[in-house]
Amino acid sequence: MQVINFFASDRQSHWLEEIKKSDWGAGAFLHELICNGTFFEVVGKDSKVLLLIDGDELISFCTYAQKDDIQPTELTPWMGFVYTFPEHRGRRYMGLLFEKIERLAKEEHVPEVYISTNHIGLYEKYGCEYRTQMKDMNGELSRVYVKKIE
Repeated sequence: MQVINFFASDRQSHWLEEIKKSDWGAGAFLHELICNGTFFEVVGKDSKVLLLIDGDELISFCTYAQKDDIQPTELTPWMGFVYTFPEHRGRRYMGLLFEKIERLAKEEHVPEVYISTNHIGLYEKYGCEYRTQMKDMNGELSRVYVKKIE
């Protein structure tokens, strides 16, 4: 298994079709942003789509972005669009994506990464701490977690 950057891949069409297979509305939105060429406009010019792959199979994906669904805010960067395909859940594969994001954040001298979610008890397993609630782009309350970068 390895973590790759979608935009650095020479197989973007394949990985885009794999993202499209997710059974989650936010996954469909990510697919739409990439297809429409608006991904960087919405989440920031230096943002990345990280893919955890095993050969040709997409296991999990997420973004590492300047912005997420909590806008406007001064908080940055964000780990967003976090998804693991159902048949791979429960194996802590998301931790491999977190490790990659932590390395990227360290390279950028970023002290914290934020996550917007309604999950309780998931991100805490990866060392994240609940910070507050904020309204997302739809005006709904979302829990904001922070992952301190050592």
